[in-house]
Amino acid sequence: MSRIPGEESSYAPQRDDLLLRLRKIEGQVKGLHRMIEEDKYCVDILIQIAAVRAALKKVGSMIFEAHVRGCVRTAIVNQADKEIISELIDVLNRFIG
Repeated sequence: MSRIPGEESSYAPQRDDLLLRLRKIEGQVKGLHRMIEEDKYCVDILIQIAAVRAALKKVGSMIFEAHVRGCVRTAIVNQADKEIISELIDVLNRFIG
């Protein structure tokens, strides 16, 4: 399933927060790049990588929750439950894998 063109995304109410989080993540990744260039201590780099991963996981969780509360709920109400459940299982496996 995909969103109808012109239809607002389920995460639209959180768009500003998500973009802010992604800008922070971008800064963290640039910091990692700098750390490697400057030959920083391995443990410090690994800690920063863990922080980036946690931040990305949070963004993904926020979008996943919005998807379930919006798109999945709407699909179930419109009796497209089999298709959306298959899609949900697939995306969940990719997200946690």
